[in-house]
Amino acid sequence: MQALSFAVHIPLVCFGIALPAIVLFVEWLHLRTGDPIYLTLARRWTRIMAALFAVGVITGTILSFEMGMLWPGFMARFGSVFGLGFAIEGFSFFLEAIFIGVYVYGWGRLSPRAHLLSGLPIVLAGMAGSLMVISVNAWMQHPSGFHYSGGHVSDVHPLAALFGNSFLWNELVHMYLAGFIVTGFLLATPYALKRLRGTWGRYERTAFAIPVAVAAVVSPVQVLVGDWAARDVATEQPTKLAALEGLAHTTRGAPEHLLGWYADGRVKFGIAIPKLLSLLAFHDPNATVQGLDAVPAAQRPPVNIERISFQLMVAIGTGLALLGAWFLLAAWRRRSLPASHWFYLAATAAGPLSVVALIAGWVVTEVGRQPWVVYHVMTTSEAVTNAGGIPVGYGLLAATYVLVAGAVAWVLRRLAAAPLKLAPQAVAGSPGGS
Repeated sequence: MQALSFAVHIPLVCFGIALPAIVLFVEWLHLRTGDPIYLTLARRWTRIMAALFAVGVITGTILSFEMGMLWPGFMARFGSVFGLGFAIEGFSFFLEAIFIGVYVYGWGRLSPRAHLLSGLPIVLAGMAGSLMVISVNAWMQHPSGFHYSGGHVSDVHPLAALFGNSFLWNELVHMYLAGFIVTGFLLATPYALKRLRGTWGRYERTAFAIPVAVAAVVSPVQVLVGDWAARDVATEQPTKLAALEGLAHTTRGAPEHLLGWYADGRVKFGIAIPKLLSLLAFHDPNATVQGLDAVPAAQRPPVNIERISFQLMVAIGTGLALLGAWFLLAAWRRRSLPASHWFYLAATAAGPLSVVALIAGWVVTEVGRQPWVVYHVMTTSEAVTNAGGIPVGYGLLAATYVLVAGAVAWVLRRLAAAPLKLAPQAVAGSPGGS
């Protein structure tokens, strides 16, 4: 149930991180140039931002209830450690909701500059709220800031717990960049489809170029941040690294296997690249990498789930980085968008694939920590509820999300089908803008 809710909610978090910043950037372009296309885009994308925020309220509320209902042991024992993070996240959410209201209803009612400034708290609150949630997750990966003995928590230092572990910063940057990648490619997808169908005016070109440019710049950087995160995993969670590779035995100069299936203590049908795992994990081709046999079988995560999720994430991420490089190269050499039909086919697929990579990345993060809910402190079995009726609850939850998804699709289609009418050029905040 938690995984289902998380898979539904996390793409909305990406829009909460990135879309307000993109909308403000486009509005700023209008204030700077007076071009009515930028104002029209800002106003239309504002409606998407408000609609997705409303859906995020639903999924986020469900997640908050699930934390208490599904994980009573975890919340009761460690609530005093990370509770501050969830409290700040709550304040950030209300601040974001207030200023989204101001921003949405401020079109035509505030001066152009005041309206632009009213959107800044949306960006800051969205990032602050996600920072708090990510800090709690990073703490679960690398717990600190408390003393634990005999099943009792004492000497709690909430700030040290939330901000004093090495996992926070790479996880935070990795997620923020993912937010801009997912939002950029998904926002560009309908305009890439328009290009494939022959509708390609200046409005469509501009609406496509801005979010793709954002995603194209960020995607190659994500590769470097992924390397940073992987090296932290190698140091702090070596069993997770062994599961990612399917490394059964501790090995000096460990190979990396592309594809394949882990069974009987080895990767079958994979393509082995000698010493690559040691090189990637420790920047030393002869480094020793700990294998799965270093811990009891009961303390190992499900290897094939980890391997498939990780390789899916890396493959899609690499493809998105190459697509971004294609876009940037065309912009640099020709001062224009790529002309190839294949580029727009790839750009159409990039939006959905970026969501797949996002969810696969979180599967790597969360499943790879198993069987621990708090790494090497509390097992998942100790934290989870033993209440009955979970299958019924799961069915109701799935049905709810199907209805919500249908409603979102209907709303977004209505917004997309609204007649395109360029906003007046003279006054950015005029009531007549469309």
